[in-house]
Amino acid sequence: MPDSQPQPHHSSSSSWGASSSGRSEGAGLLLCGARLTDGRTVDVRLGGGRIEAVGTAGSLAVDGTRARGGRVDLSGYLLLPAPAEPHAHADTALSADAEGPLCPDPHDIRRRATEAALLQLGHGATALRAHVRVGDVQGLGALAAVLQARRSLHGLTELTAVAMPRVLTGVAGAEGLAMLRDALKMGASVVGGCPDLDPDPTGYAEAVLEVASEHGCPVDLHTDAADPARLARLAAMAGGLRPGVTLGPCAGLDRLPAEAVSRTADQLAAAGVAVVCLPQGGCAGVDRGDTADTAPVRLLRAAGVRVAAGSGALRDVSNPVGRGDPLEAAYLLASRYGLRPEDAYDTVSGSARAVLGLPEVRVEAGFPAELLAVRGDRLASALSLAYSRIVVHRGRVVARTSAVREYCNSAAAAESGLPRQGRGEVS
Repeated sequence: MPDSQPQPHHSSSSSWGASSSGRSEGAGLLLCGARLTDGRTVDVRLGGGRIEAVGTAGSLAVDGTRARGGRVDLSGYLLLPAPAEPHAHADTALSADAEGPLCPDPHDIRRRATEAALLQLGHGATALRAHVRVGDVQGLGALAAVLQARRSLHGLTELTAVAMPRVLTGVAGAEGLAMLRDALKMGASVVGGCPDLDPDPTGYAEAVLEVASEHGCPVDLHTDAADPARLARLAAMAGGLRPGVTLGPCAGLDRLPAEAVSRTADQLAAAGVAVVCLPQGGCAGVDRGDTADTAPVRLLRAAGVRVAAGSGALRDVSNPVGRGDPLEAAYLLASRYGLRPEDAYDTVSGSARAVLGLPEVRVEAGFPAELLAVRGDRLASALSLAYSRIVVHRGRVVARTSAVREYCNSAAAAESGLPRQGRGEVS
């Protein structure tokens, strides 16, 4: 059974069926007994796609109207703002097993893009930015397929498309510019690409910023960022653009001398340029290089750069084992790169949402009901063993993953005090 297909739910609770049966976001939903990162145990009432109230456990009575919306028992779960995925490649996702060149068939691209988005939704990402190549052999076919996937996913997750032309300068660049403008008319909402692959990287960046300014679109560019002078020029050009400029994965910064990295970080911060790092590895938009490199997250954050973390490749040739899991990205930033769990999670939630231009989410009344419940009582343990997850988008449960841990020697498990996440015995 493919990972993204609905799984049978064996819990004794009826809340899953009640909250996921296609109700509109206007219906009420009560989340009961959830743990917050500050240690409180609360009930959270949702309605109209937003958080209506947060109170101590048992304090939010469910009247007749609310009861029709259902309730979800979150005892044993940590409730968090939902992650967002700021850097995915929907057109190449799940293609690692393909023989020969990647199939340009729009039906295949739509199928893979939809399945990839559902996988990432199951991990908790209720918003997704997908970079899609335009021009060359595929023309606008891949973009059209991803936009079709976006429509079919409406109500489950928010997918936005980034148009990525290959060449924008010289004689060949004229066609790329025309294709880029057509992509925006079709429905791409972000201007992207990879200046490093153009014969004139600075000219490429200038062209992208000009088109983005014409259409009032954000910019999201792939770059290894190994050339500090080129990056300084880009930061200078991008400083006045609104609604903003994002660069990623910027792994080349980690290979530069410390003084050059510090100077570049200050320039990016002054220009308001955000950086999306990819701690999980490969990316289909740039040369693979050393996939062990990740942008120097702590230094960038210390300089005031907004840093988000993305998943990058999801089982394509750049990373055949990519998971597309934002919590894994946060786990790696905490375990390998020294971020506190709270800061690591921010890179895939608050900062990721800000990069995507989405409103802030807090588990407080008035904020959007974009939430993730994970099994655990603290953020550190959730990042370590986040197997069971419940995902809320627009105020309703849209995905649920349940993990059951069982031991054949129940006496040994009981004596060790090991946690159990389900019922039953192993025969």
